[in-house]
Amino acid sequence: MPEILEVEAARHVVEDHALGRTIATVDAPDAWYLKRGLTPATVRRALPERRFVAARRRGKLLLLDTDGHRADSAASADPTLGPTLALHLGMSGRIVVDGRAAGDPLLYASNRAETSWHRFTVHFADGGTLTLRDPRRLGAVELDPDEDRLGVDALAVTTPELRALLARRRGPLKAVLLDQHGIAGLGNLLVDEILWRASLDPTRPAASLDAAEQARLARALRTTLRILGRRGGSHTGDLMEARIPGGHCPRDGVPLRRDTVGGRTTYWCPVHQR
Repeated sequence: MPEILEVEAARHVVEDHALGRTIATVDAPDAWYLKRGLTPATVRRALPERRFVAARRRGKLLLLDTDGHRADSAASADPTLGPTLALHLGMSGRIVVDGRAAGDPLLYASNRAETSWHRFTVHFADGGTLTLRDPRRLGAVELDPDEDRLGVDALAVTTPELRALLARRRGPLKAVLLDQHGIAGLGNLLVDEILWRASLDPTRPAASLDAAEQARLARALRTTLRILGRRGGSHTGDLMEARIPGGHCPRDGVPLRRDTVGGRTTYWCPVHQR
C-alpha cells in the first residue's frame, strides 16, 4: 500500500518523465474522486495549456506545480501563477506516466492495467499521459490544497520536533505516529517496522517515552526510511514476512502479538518492544 516511500517513487517518475510537457486535456470520469469542491469542469478548464514545472511531496500527498503561462495570457506571465495539482494515492493508487508505473507492484490490490481503474488522467500534447490508477477507489485529486493541514514530512522531521510531538499527545504511540497532522507520510507498515526496530510497544502512551526512548525512536525512524527506501518500499521491512497470524518475531523468535492500535492491525513483539 502506498506510504511515503511509494509516493516519493511516484514523485521521481513524474519529475523524470512528466515535467515541461504541455497539457492538452484532462480526463476526470469520477466526480466523487475530486475533493474539496473540485469539479470535473473546473479541473478541465484549469490545467490545459499549462505544463508541470515541479513535482513535490508532503507526506503521502503528491504535489505537481504548473506554470502560469497559457495561450490566452502574456508570454511573460509569472510562472508561479499556475494551480497545484494534488494527488493522493490512497490504499491502492499508482502513478503511471506513459506506461511507467511508479514503485514496486502493490501487495494488497491488483496491478492489472484496467482502464476502468483510471480515476484521473492528464493527456499531454505530445500524445503521452499521466494517470492515477486506483483499483480500490480510495485516493483523491485536489487543486491548490491546504498543505499546512499536514504535519512535518517524515523524511524531514527532526529529533526536537518528534520530542515535542510526543510530549503533547496522550494517545497510543502508534496512533500518534500514524496521525498525518503530526508527522506526514507514515503508514501502517512503516510504523510497525519503526517501532519494532526501536524496541517500543505501540500501545504505550506517546507521552510516556523518556528522553532516551525518544532519541531511539528518532534514530529508528530515520534508519527505517533510509534502508527501506533503498530496498524499494514500505513492504521491504525486516518484520514484513512475520506480519501474519502466527508469525514470529525475527529478533526473538517468539509469537508476535496482533492487536488493533489507532484503528490499524498491528504486529509487535511482547519480548523486546516495551
